[in-house]
Amino acid sequence: MNAIPTLFVSHGSPLLALEDGPARRFLGELGKQLPRPSAILAVSAHWQDRRPTVSFADQPETIHDFGGFPDALYQLHYPVPGAPALAEETANLLEKAGFEVGHNLSRGLDHGAWAPLRLMYPAGEIPVTQLALLHGAGPREHYELGAALRPLHAQGVLIVGSGSMTHNLYRLMGNDGAESAPRWVSEFAEWIAARLRTGDIEALLDYRRQAPHAADNHPTEEHLLPLFVALGAAGEDAIARRLHASYTYGVLAMDAYAFDGSDEETVV
Repeated sequence: MNAIPTLFVSHGSPLLALEDGPARRFLGELGKQLPRPSAILAVSAHWQDRRPTVSFADQPETIHDFGGFPDALYQLHYPVPGAPALAEETANLLEKAGFEVGHNLSRGLDHGAWAPLRLMYPAGEIPVTQLALLHGAGPREHYELGAALRPLHAQGVLIVGSGSMTHNLYRLMGNDGAESAPRWVSEFAEWIAARLRTGDIEALLDYRRQAPHAADNHPTEEHLLPLFVALGAAGEDAIARRLHASYTYGVLAMDAYAFDGSDEETVV
């Protein structure tokens, strides 16, 4: 990778931060393979607002926004510097694109942001800010949100959309030790992969109607919406590269994609 891509990564369960597995090992190597970004803009499935809201926190706290997990998970922290200058530029770009933007002076990093970033950049030296998803909006609005952020991508900012390629927590029961995915999961992930490979943006934006088992894999959409932000931010001619594909608990597809100018697809 010669230029900084935009990324979509699947964070799956909060236990990604503790438990060994293919996705965790992949993320642990990913940061080493990327050009060093000037700052990171994280867009996580776990922060939504009625308008695109940007965090201006100088020292964003590590938010443990989950319950019922091992105590060790709550002891993990990711003390990184905030990126208020990037937050300001992000807000300005979104306002120029016609969005009404919210400013949050203290919002920290939820686990959708800190869990993968802690693996990618364990030293915690790169400034990070976070942008909220639009509550109630769909793929097209989030693609347009990403498109407004394209100048950041060109300036060396790493835009990371963090969600999960599939995310039906109701189907986790009994799948804790599963190593392979049922067809309703794998067929959805492969449909997305095929449309990204051919650059079929319109089909992707209409995935809810066109993709097999879409509602089964995403009873609600928030874990797939960061994909569209990353895709929109990369530009209309960007190439999607599938960097990783594995499954956690059988039903959580942990795909990761880079969107850049390379035409070589690599699955790690």
